[in-house]
Formats: sequence, C-alpha cells, structure tokens
Amino acid sequence: MGGFINRPIQPLQQSKVDQALVKMIATDFQPFTIVEDRGFRAYTAALDPSYVLPSRGTISKRMLPNLFEKVRAELQEQIRTAPAVCLTTDCWTSNTTTSYMSVTCHYITDFKLRSNLLDCFVVAESHTSQNLAQELSRVAKEWGIQDKIAACVTDNASNIVKAVNDILKWNHVRCFAHLLNLTVRSSVHQTEIQALILKVKSIAEYVRRSTVASAKLREMQLQMGQVQLRMKQDVATRWNSTYFMMQRAIEIKEPLVSTMALLNPLLPALTPEEWDITKEVCDILKPFEEVTVEMSSERFVTGSKAILMARGLQRIVAHRQRNPSTHEPVKGMVNFLAADLEKRFGQIERVRVLAEATLLDPRFKKHAFVIERNAEETVSRVVGAATHAATPTLPSTEEEEEEEGGTTVNPPSEPVPQFWADFEERVTTLRPGVQNPSTGAMLEIKGFLAEPLIPRKADPLEWWRVRALVYQNICTVMKTRLCIVATSVPSERVFSKTGQIITDRRNRLSPSKVRELVFLNANL
Repeated sequence: MGGFINRPIQPLQQSKVDQALVKMIATDFQPFTIVEDRGFRAYTAALDPSYVLPSRGTISKRMLPNLFEKVRAELQEQIRTAPAVCLTTDCWTSNTTTSYMSVTCHYITDFKLRSNLLDCFVVAESHTSQNLAQELSRVAKEWGIQDKIAACVTDNASNIVKAVNDILKWNHVRCFAHLLNLTVRSSVHQTEIQALILKVKSIAEYVRRSTVASAKLREMQLQMGQVQLRMKQDVATRWNSTYFMMQRAIEIKEPLVSTMALLNPLLPALTPEEWDITKEVCDILKPFEEVTVEMSSERFVTGSKAILMARGLQRIVAHRQRNPSTHEPVKGMVNFLAADLEKRFGQIERVRVLAEATLLDPRFKKHAFVIERNAEETVSRVVGAATHAATPTLPSTEEEEEEEGGTTVNPPSEPVPQFWADFEERVTTLRPGVQNPSTGAMLEIKGFLAEPLIPRKADPLEWWRVRALVYQNICTVMKTRLCIVATSVPSERVFSKTGQIITDRRNRLSPSKVRELVFLNANL
C-alpha cells in the first residue's frame, strides 16, 4: 500500500478556505495577526499541509474589504424589497477616544422580522443635531430606504431627537428601555433608598476584593447547604446592575451575614428592617427588569407591546400604592415611580406608530388600550392608510384616455368620513361596479377586529402570513408597523461588540477596518 499523497490545494478550494478564515476573524473578534501565531499555523498545517495561509496584510487590505462589499451588496438587495423599515441609532466613544455612530435596520420580509446593521462609523464632527441628521440621511440614501422609514428609535438625548424629529421629519420613537432606565434610576436615588444601596455596595466591594472574605463566604454557603454564589457589583449607569446586586445579597443573606459577623470588618451592617426594605425594593424592581429584557429583543415583534407594557407597569405600581408598605422609604419610592411613569408613559397611546402597531398585532388589537377614544382614532388612521394602499396610482394623461373596451380608469377615492362609515358599509354590496377602497378597508378592519385574539406567545407575523389574502390592504399597513422595535438596544449591542474588537491587542485598527469588522460580525 502506498503512503498518503499530499495533493496541492486547488484554487477554488483555497478561495473557499480563505473566505472561511476572514469570516472567522470577523465573527470571533480575532486579530489579523492570528495568521502569524505559531500555534495557529501549526494547527492549520495539521488540518491541510497544502493550504497556504494568507498574510495579515492580504487579509486586511484585500480579503476583508472584498467580503465586506459582497455582504453589503447582498443585504442592500434584500432590504430594497422591504415595504418599510425601522431604524435605531446610538453613539459611543471607544477606549481610544474615537466617537462612533451605529445605525440598525428592522423590516419584514416573507412574514419574518429581520434585523441588520447598516453602518457603524466614526463621527469626526461634533454631535450637533445637524451633523447627526446629515449622517443618518447619508446612510438612508446609500441603502435606498429614505422613502420607506416607518420610524427611527433613539434615546432621549435632545440632539438626536431634534435631528430625527425636526430636521429629517421622520417618525421618532423614544427608546422604551431608556425611558424605564431614567424612571428607575431616579426612584432609587431617593435619600433613604440610596443610603441602603450604598451599604449593600460597600459589602459587595469588600467581599469581592478580599480573598479571605470570599473564601469565608463560600465556606458558610457549604456549611448551610447552599449553592456557592458570588456577590455581584453594580455599575453606576445601569440600574438593573443595582437590582442584581441587591437581589444576590437577598439570595445569600444568611451566609453573608455570618461571614460579616465572623470577619467583623469596619463596615455598617444592615439592620433587620433594612433587609426587609431591600427585599421589597427588589420585588418592586423585578417587573421593570423583566419588561426591559422582553422589550429589548431583536428577534420578535416589540413595538406593538409598548402600550401594554407601560400600562402593565402602571397597574403594578398602582396596586402597591393601594396596598402600601409599612416602610416609609418604600412608600416614597412607589409614589415616585407612579408619578414618573405617568409623566413618561401617560400619553403613550397617543404615539401614533406604536398605537397602530398595537392595533395590528392579532395578540392585542384594541384590548391593549385603556382609553377607548385612542383605540377608535387608531382604527380610523389604519383604515385611512389601508384605503391609500388600495387606491390605484393616478395614471398619466395618455393613460386617462379610454382604452379599447371603452372603460376609463376610476379616480382614487377619498377616505370616507366617520359619520358616513356605517351607511357605506351597509350599502356597498348593493352597488354595481368596483368596490370603494375606503369601504373595502373598513370591511377588512371590521373582519380583522372580529377575529379572536391569538395567544400572547404566538407569532403575530405567522398569523398574518396565513391571512394575508383575506386582509390584503390591512396587511400592507401591518408591514409598515410591526417592523417597529421598541428600543434602541440593537444599536447599543453593536458597541458592546465594537468594544471587544478594539482591544489592547487591536488598538491600532483604523476606523475603516473597525467599520468592516463590526458590519461583518453583525451581519454574517
């Protein structure tokens, strides 16, 4: 038997492996210098001795840009077919003090919600409303979506709000998670609650910093038959990290109290009353954390949940007001939450794009609205939009002339005023000829609203896929509303990845390389 013959790798196979290598570098945040690492070269040679690793210069200057352009062109073609898009955007400064701006896009194709990163680029100019608007407009034009933007979701910063609302004239939606963050952070910054949080924080810092304390805590947990859990540390800018820290302290209260008693550090201990307050605060904050997580998803429809989530939190807080705590700091926190929720979310049913998304979600429809008038006005707007979708485009002068059959093109119909709606609906079937688009839209919305609600965890887009032919015009409107996401978290997530790319080992990456790597990481 002859030995194994090492055949040279074929050009096509070489190209295929090269592309897989570039994808790995982008997907796993690997540095270009990985191709010079001895271990990686030995591993590659063991897989296929005939494969020739490209140089890092070849990867950076030719292979990565080529893959970037290829993936970008494919996505542009896909997004151009979307009937409408929702954008999110945010800004971030790297550890090299370079300012970046990200723009993500969310849209419905084949009755599936898609999410893609359009761009992540350096903003060299100051973050004025005018400059931010110019950058957003540039991205929209490059991707051919400037005429199909259903909404743009951002945080509450005045410069970006002005850029989207006043300069670009796009539908602006304030990030739901950001608004909740402002509400909760303000509520826990009340004097008594903040003093309690600082006590828990000092204990967490001590236990995490001291090897003796950490070891003693583990020993106490073992003796008490508990799972070994570490204390968590909070981050000033993230209220939920404070919640997690306090919740963990509650979970390991007994071994933690024993540890602190044995070591006797010069730290103020929590009194029994303070432990009770800590538990109540965690119970109050738990639904806020759950809502934040649910509303930050990119894989599922979220914009249609905004009204329901806001009203749900208001009801939970109102229930606590009706059944007040025996502790004054907790009562003060609850009252603050109630007032701030009303200030930030009291008019959420008046946010048109969110209200229309809610109405068109077969899980909620009109049942998510607290104020009936808001629901009825939303129905009227959806009927108007469906009428517009069903109205033929005005023909040119030549097309207006009679065709061979002697028929003429009917002019588009105006939306039917509400006081005529009932009559038009009752007599439409008695009239010959083409059905009035307004009447058709009203019949569709009536049939849609009459259908039973689907389960809360069901996929609303799958429901629409099955009924698309039944409610054709309403379905057209739906595609411009259920693509709207509730938060700008997708753009924030881009920066967490960007921070992993710009590391000590890769701190000399040019902004163009960061842009290509982040784009590929998000979209491959």
